[in-house]
Amino acid sequence: MSEPAGDQRPRGPVYLDAAGSEALHPAARDTLQAALDRGYADPRRLHGPGRDARLLLDNAREVIADALDVRPDEVTFTASGTDAVHRGLLGLLAAGPGARLVHSAVEHSSVLHAARWAQHTWGSTFAEAPVTPTGRLDLERLPATAAGASVLALQSANHEVGTIQPVADALAVLAAAAPGASLFLDACASAGRLPLPGGWSAAAASAHKWGGPSGVGLLLVRRRSPWRPPYPADDRSDPRAVGFENVPAALAAAAALQAVVAERAERSARERALIDLVRARVAELPDVEVVGDPDDRLPHLVTFSFLYVDGEALVTELDRHGFGIASGSACTSSSLTPSHVLAAMGALTHGNARLSLARDTTADDIERFLTALPEVVAEIRARVAW
Repeated sequence: MSEPAGDQRPRGPVYLDAAGSEALHPAARDTLQAALDRGYADPRRLHGPGRDARLLLDNAREVIADALDVRPDEVTFTASGTDAVHRGLLGLLAAGPGARLVHSAVEHSSVLHAARWAQHTWGSTFAEAPVTPTGRLDLERLPATAAGASVLALQSANHEVGTIQPVADALAVLAAAAPGASLFLDACASAGRLPLPGGWSAAAASAHKWGGPSGVGLLLVRRRSPWRPPYPADDRSDPRAVGFENVPAALAAAAALQAVVAERAERSARERALIDLVRARVAELPDVEVVGDPDDRLPHLVTFSFLYVDGEALVTELDRHGFGIASGSACTSSSLTPSHVLAAMGALTHGNARLSLARDTTADDIERFLTALPEVVAEIRARVAW
């Protein structure tokens, strides 16, 4: 999507937290409004409205499958990305007794919570695989950690710093260190923005990350994978199903994903150029660390940390100047606990900001942000020094 020449939009607040949640894509909005009148019935009923809802749900599943290059019968709609992570990962751990999970040190908190739940409930064990200073899985140290693993949990790309993980290389290490182990892939941060890597047994994605409605997650389970239902069964034809699907929202999520994939090449190039500019200009400021892989990364996201700056103050002051960003651990910023991702990378865990571009972010928006940021940082440091 090209930036319009002479853009005359009002200079209101600039939303720079699309990695937290993207605004509803126009394709999703139009589809949702149309589907609300047709997708209200239970798609498993045999009457006319039920069959109509089933057609919409099947269409949504086929569109999702085509966009992600999977089979339609491998797609299940869940209540959220977190729900999909829990069901996908725990379903692989439930496949056999004495399961051992290995996950990277920078996985999303939903993976960490699922690991602890499996340990407490089933007696599963888990270990953390170290990463490099860019947040990339350390392949040289992985064999020792992965030995005897049942499941490896790995992101396709990190949700906080954007670093893309070496999934294919990790699978090769896993095959040698733990033959027969399965891969759980968390694609919540990258689905729609990057093609899905291969080799996984179960994967998860989240619609609100690509401009679909919130409350729609995707659980992807490969045929013949060792996945088993980890929770009480539902009386549905799909053993992975989790109750009555939100049919209109599922169809809207599919429409948004289809549109995002069609726009991906142009949008990625534009966003990568803007983030390159942000990385270069922020790096010129004093006492700052720009984190994550500078090249092998998501195109729309960057995180940087300032010495002598409180993350909460940085978010508050930038918001006062009209810029919405994230700080702290990406999904727990309300508690402002130090980021376990940054800690695992050996990066500064305080005074950090995650900037992620929305669909309509312009070069002018970024220039305004880069003008305001040094002033805000200087103001905060001056108050601390005083």
